[in-house]
Amino acid sequence: MRIKDIAQKAGVSIATVSRVINSSGYVNEEKRRLVLQAMEELKYVQGASSRKKAIKNHRIGFVIPDITNPFFSETLKGIYKVAEREKLSIIIFDTNENINKEIDALEALKEQNISGLIITPTTERGEFYKEYLERLENMGIPVVLLDRDLKYLHYDAVYVDNIQGSYEAVEALIREGHRKIAIIAATIDARPGRDRVAGYQKALFMNGIDIDEKYMFYGEPKLESGYELTKKIVAMDDPPTAIFSYNNTMTMGCLKALRELGLRIPEDMAVIGFDDIEFINIIGLQISVVDRPTWEMGEIAMEMLVDRIREKKSGSHTKAPVKEVILPTKLILRGSEKYFPKDSGKGRRTSKT
Repeated sequence: MRIKDIAQKAGVSIATVSRVINSSGYVNEEKRRLVLQAMEELKYVQGASSRKKAIKNHRIGFVIPDITNPFFSETLKGIYKVAEREKLSIIIFDTNENINKEIDALEALKEQNISGLIITPTTERGEFYKEYLERLENMGIPVVLLDRDLKYLHYDAVYVDNIQGSYEAVEALIREGHRKIAIIAATIDARPGRDRVAGYQKALFMNGIDIDEKYMFYGEPKLESGYELTKKIVAMDDPPTAIFSYNNTMTMGCLKALRELGLRIPEDMAVIGFDDIEFINIIGLQISVVDRPTWEMGEIAMEMLVDRIREKKSGSHTKAPVKEVILPTKLILRGSEKYFPKDSGKGRRTSKT
């Protein structure tokens, strides 16, 4: 059973359910009653995190693929919130989307005698390093996956609904009148990349628009890749009128390229990105985004890990089923999704002008 099922039955958010289950954060009495009632009706067995005694003096590993990505700094805030309460220390490793660095990080963390691990894997292709994660599993170290999945191995995990988030973004572009919509995406070896492409394709299909592979561009989930791919898109003989960007760093690269090419947003190119970007909002760029509850993702992942550590200490960890939490996204439209036909009053220009 997923926390999402309890949230739906109680009519509250997933975060509210998590706070009730984990006895963390404020929840008003009426919502708490609804959650407890739903848990009872669904026969949900509350985990060990309801015990309030801090576990103390344990070290937790946090392995991420890109420390410069604001998404991970936001999830870290949620992780630290729980860690501070439980008197835990965090050891962070940045793999820079490099599988060999990830393997080295896992080896280093074993040397640190960590009590648990939160990891965003570089790739789902677990055959590359399955043996390393299996060693951690055999040592009895709990593992929680954050944002990305792993094949062959089954761990607790926290994701967002990438398919629905991407679907809503692309459908918003279609409602505005866009028919030629490009996507700049990361590799489909990882769950977010695969699901966001699936949401993009679903929106086109459901609205009777052919899926044209010439508008699908793949690269690394980084600023440089978003920049280069956007330049290729603009240089097309038949360029799209809109771009859907895979993540915040690729969106920053996309915006950089459009600005250098002298293109206006949305008059010359509409843009919707996945993940909000705080500093872009600060400087006044009104970019539409698919927002996700990054802080809550980190908080819930850490709560789940604390559950497993407590279960391990009590000897009940082998009996507990794997938990998967899927959080909803939120589409925020700020105007960058608008459509301006070539013959409109404002006109559409290209980088060649």
